[in-house]
Amino acid sequence: MDSALAEFSRQGYGASSINTICAAQNISKGIVYHYFETKDVLFLACVAECFQRLTEYIRTNLVRQGDAEYCLGEYFAIRTKFFRSCPVYQRIFCEAVISPPAHLRAEIQACRQDFDTLNFQILEQLLVPLSLRPGISRKEVIDTFRQFQDFINVRCQTAGGQEFEAREENCRKALDILLYGVIKREGSSHV
Repeated sequence: MDSALAEFSRQGYGASSINTICAAQNISKGIVYHYFETKDVLFLACVAECFQRLTEYIRTNLVRQGDAEYCLGEYFAIRTKFFRSCPVYQRIFCEAVISPPAHLRAEIQACRQDFDTLNFQILEQLLVPLSLRPGISRKEVIDTFRQFQDFINVRCQTAGGQEFEAREENCRKALDILLYGVIKREGSSHV
Protein backbone atom coordinates (compact mmCIF):
# COMPACT_ATOMS: atom_id res chain seq x y z
CA MET A 1 0.00 0.00 0.00
CA ASP A 2 2.82 2.42 0.83
CA SER A 3 4.34 1.90 -2.60
CA ALA A 4 0.95 2.25 -4.30
CA LEU A 5 0.17 5.43 -2.35
CA ALA A 6 3.53 6.89 -3.34
CA GLU A 7 3.09 5.95 -7.02
CA PHE A 8 -0.49 7.28 -7.30
CA SER A 9 0.58 10.40 -5.43
CA ARG A 10 3.51 11.01 -7.80
CA GLN A 11 1.94 9.98 -11.09
CA GLY A 12 -1.83 10.07 -10.65
CA TYR A 13 -4.02 7.17 -11.67
CA GLY A 14 -3.45 7.35 -15.44
CA ALA A 15 0.34 7.43 -15.48
CA SER A 16 0.97 5.02 -12.62
CA SER A 17 2.06 1.48 -13.13
CA ILE A 18 1.77 -1.77 -11.20
CA ASN A 19 5.31 -2.54 -12.42
CA THR A 20 6.66 0.60 -10.73
CA ILE A 21 4.71 -0.15 -7.55
CA CYS A 22 6.19 -3.67 -7.46
CA ALA A 23 9.74 -2.51 -8.27
CA ALA A 24 9.69 0.07 -5.45
CA GLN A 25 9.14 -2.68 -2.87
CA ASN A 26 10.86 -5.48 -4.78
CA ILE A 27 7.69 -7.59 -4.77
CA SER A 28 6.15 -9.70 -7.48
CA LYS A 29 3.09 -8.68 -9.47
CA GLY A 30 1.53 -11.94 -8.37
CA ILE A 31 1.52 -10.78 -4.74
CA VAL A 32 -0.07 -7.47 -5.66
CA TYR A 33 -2.70 -9.17 -7.81
CA HIS A 34 -3.35 -11.70 -5.04
CA TYR A 35 -4.60 -8.86 -2.81
CA PHE A 36 -5.80 -6.41 -5.47
CA GLU A 37 -7.36 -7.91 -8.60
CA THR A 38 -6.62 -4.88 -10.77
CA LYS A 39 -4.96 -1.48 -10.78
CA ASP A 40 -8.46 -0.05 -10.30
CA VAL A 41 -8.99 -2.01 -7.08
CA LEU A 42 -5.58 -0.91 -5.77
CA PHE A 43 -6.28 2.73 -6.63
CA LEU A 44 -9.69 2.55 -4.93
CA ALA A 45 -8.03 1.12 -1.82
CA CYS A 46 -5.70 4.13 -1.78
CA VAL A 47 -8.61 6.55 -2.31
CA ALA A 48 -10.60 4.87 0.48
CA GLU A 49 -7.63 5.10 2.85
CA CYS A 50 -7.13 8.77 1.98
CA PHE A 51 -10.73 9.72 2.71
CA GLN A 52 -10.94 7.53 5.81
CA ARG A 53 -7.79 9.05 7.34
CA LEU A 54 -8.80 12.62 6.41
CA THR A 55 -12.31 12.19 7.81
CA GLU A 56 -10.99 10.73 11.06
CA TYR A 57 -8.39 13.51 11.34
CA ILE A 58 -11.06 16.19 10.96
CA ARG A 59 -13.38 14.47 13.47
CA THR A 60 -10.55 14.16 15.98
CA ASN A 61 -9.14 17.68 15.63
CA LEU A 62 -12.06 19.96 14.87
CA VAL A 63 -13.26 21.81 17.94
CA ARG A 64 -16.78 22.92 17.18
CA GLN A 65 -16.83 25.93 19.46
CA GLY A 66 -16.86 29.58 18.63
CA ASP A 67 -18.70 31.55 16.02
CA ALA A 68 -19.28 30.27 12.51
CA GLU A 69 -16.47 32.35 11.03
CA TYR A 70 -13.93 30.94 13.49
CA CYS A 71 -15.15 27.35 12.97
CA LEU A 72 -14.98 27.77 9.20
CA GLY A 73 -11.37 28.95 9.40
CA GLU A 74 -10.49 26.09 11.75
CA TYR A 75 -12.07 23.52 9.46
CA PHE A 76 -9.93 24.54 6.49
CA ALA A 77 -6.82 24.94 8.69
CA ILE A 78 -7.26 21.35 9.89
CA ARG A 79 -7.64 20.05 6.33
CA THR A 80 -4.50 21.92 5.28
CA LYS A 81 -2.61 20.63 8.33
CA PHE A 82 -3.61 17.05 7.47
CA PHE A 83 -2.26 17.32 3.94
CA ARG A 84 0.94 18.99 5.15
CA SER A 85 1.53 16.13 7.58
CA CYS A 86 0.42 13.44 5.10
CA PRO A 87 1.39 14.84 1.67
CA VAL A 88 1.09 11.43 0.00
CA TYR A 89 -2.70 11.80 0.13
CA GLN A 90 -2.88 15.27 -1.42
CA ARG A 91 -2.79 14.33 -5.11
CA ILE A 92 -4.98 11.26 -4.54
CA PHE A 93 -7.56 13.49 -2.83
CA CYS A 94 -7.43 16.11 -5.58
CA GLU A 95 -7.73 13.53 -8.33
CA ALA A 96 -10.65 11.84 -6.58
CA VAL A 97 -12.44 15.17 -6.05
CA ILE A 98 -11.51 17.09 -9.20
CA SER A 99 -10.92 14.59 -11.97
CA PRO A 100 -11.64 11.00 -10.99
CA PRO A 101 -11.17 8.35 -13.66
CA ALA A 102 -14.56 8.27 -15.38
CA HIS A 103 -15.01 4.52 -15.03
CA LEU A 104 -14.38 4.73 -11.24
CA ARG A 105 -16.62 7.73 -10.41
CA ALA A 106 -19.31 5.72 -8.61
CA GLU A 107 -16.79 3.73 -6.57
CA ILE A 108 -14.86 6.89 -5.63
CA GLN A 109 -18.11 8.57 -4.61
CA ALA A 110 -18.74 5.62 -2.28
CA CYS A 111 -15.21 5.96 -0.85
CA ARG A 112 -15.80 9.61 -0.01
CA GLN A 113 -19.33 9.26 1.35
CA ASP A 114 -18.35 9.58 5.04
CA PHE A 115 -16.18 12.60 4.22
CA ASP A 116 -19.02 14.30 2.33
CA THR A 117 -21.47 13.50 5.13
CA LEU A 118 -19.11 15.00 7.71
CA ASN A 119 -18.64 18.13 5.59
CA PHE A 120 -22.35 18.71 5.34
CA GLN A 121 -22.86 18.03 9.06
CA ILE A 122 -20.23 20.66 9.82
CA LEU A 123 -21.84 23.12 7.42
CA GLU A 124 -25.26 22.49 8.94
CA GLN A 125 -23.80 23.07 12.40
CA LEU A 126 -22.24 26.35 11.20
CA LEU A 127 -25.66 27.44 9.95
CA VAL A 128 -27.56 26.71 13.18
CA PRO A 129 -26.75 29.97 15.00
CA LEU A 130 -27.06 32.08 11.85
CA SER A 131 -30.26 33.79 10.83
CA LEU A 132 -30.96 33.07 7.20
CA ARG A 133 -32.87 35.45 5.01
CA PRO A 134 -36.57 34.67 4.66
CA GLY A 135 -37.23 32.10 1.97
CA ILE A 136 -33.75 30.51 2.17
CA SER A 137 -33.45 27.12 3.82
CA ARG A 138 -30.37 25.43 5.25
CA LYS A 139 -30.78 22.72 2.61
CA GLU A 140 -30.64 25.36 -0.14
CA VAL A 141 -27.47 26.83 1.37
CA ILE A 142 -25.85 23.39 1.49
CA ASP A 143 -26.92 22.59 -2.08
CA THR A 144 -25.58 25.96 -3.24
CA PHE A 145 -22.26 25.34 -1.50
CA ARG A 146 -22.06 21.98 -3.24
CA GLN A 147 -22.43 23.86 -6.53
CA PHE A 148 -19.73 26.36 -5.46
CA GLN A 149 -17.39 23.45 -4.69
CA ASP A 150 -18.11 21.83 -8.05
CA PHE A 151 -17.39 25.12 -9.81
CA ILE A 152 -14.09 25.54 -7.94
CA ASN A 153 -13.11 21.96 -8.71
CA VAL A 154 -13.90 22.33 -12.43
CA ARG A 155 -12.09 25.66 -12.53
CA CYS A 156 -9.00 24.04 -10.99
CA GLN A 157 -9.21 21.18 -13.46
CA THR A 158 -9.63 23.36 -16.57
CA ALA A 159 -6.95 25.81 -15.44
CA GLY A 160 -4.46 22.98 -15.26
CA GLY A 161 -4.72 22.73 -11.50
CA GLN A 162 -3.73 25.03 -8.69
CA GLU A 163 -1.54 24.62 -5.72
CA PHE A 164 -3.47 22.65 -3.15
CA GLU A 165 -3.49 25.34 -0.48
CA ALA A 166 -4.76 27.91 -3.00
CA ARG A 167 -7.63 25.54 -3.87
CA GLU A 168 -8.44 25.08 -0.19
CA GLU A 169 -8.41 28.85 0.28
CA ASN A 170 -10.78 29.25 -2.68
CA CYS A 171 -13.19 26.74 -1.10
CA ARG A 172 -13.01 28.58 2.25
CA LYS A 173 -13.56 31.92 0.54
CA ALA A 174 -16.50 30.56 -1.50
CA LEU A 175 -18.16 29.34 1.68
CA ASP A 176 -17.46 32.65 3.41
CA ILE A 177 -19.03 34.56 0.50
CA LEU A 178 -21.99 32.19 0.47
CA LEU A 179 -22.59 32.68 4.19
CA TYR A 180 -21.81 36.38 4.53
CA GLY A 181 -22.24 37.84 1.06
CA VAL A 182 -19.99 40.31 -0.72
CA ILE A 183 -21.22 43.61 0.68
CA LYS A 184 -19.45 45.02 3.73
CA ARG A 185 -21.92 45.78 6.47
CA GLU A 186 -21.34 48.36 9.20
CA GLY A 187 -19.70 46.80 12.22
CA SER A 188 -18.90 43.57 10.37
CA SER A 189 -15.44 42.10 9.91
CA HIS A 190 -16.58 40.41 6.69
CA VAL A 191 -15.59 41.90 3.39
